[in-house]
Amino acid sequence: MRDEVSEYVAASPATVWDLVADVRNTGRLSPETFEAEWLDGATGPAVGNRFRGHVRRGGTDRNGPVYWTECRVTDCVEGREFGFDVVLGKRRINHWHYRFEPSGNGTRVTESFALYPTPFLRVYWLLAGPWRGRYNRRNMQDTLRRLKELAEAG
Repeated sequence: MRDEVSEYVAASPATVWDLVADVRNTGRLSPETFEAEWLDGATGPAVGNRFRGHVRRGGTDRNGPVYWTECRVTDCVEGREFGFDVVLGKRRINHWHYRFEPSGNGTRVTESFALYPTPFLRVYWLLAGPWRGRYNRRNMQDTLRRLKELAEAG
């Protein structure tokens, strides 16, 4: 119920972190979440800040269902890490995390997800896990490829 992918980006950790931690860039990076906005008057990343993402399940080039997810920032260290929980009511559903490590003249970026082990999600993962795991992995690879292109373009 978890996975991660990494990509080398020829840009500084601070540059790459800025692109990811400003959730308003999500639509430029994610194949599924086509926009995001800060909530409660927040204007940037900080632990505890909330945002919501507008998702088209299956990708923005598909006709899947469209819905909003609410998220809460859990990890926020400039140039090093950014993470958030997807929440439903007060229940945490999924944790997304980005790690930024200096590597040569650039940054090794690692994106990961981990589903929280609720009974519902255990059953869901048992039934759809192999498919959803491959799907999430492809989307993370696509997100990091888009991040690389954006960061390296300056």
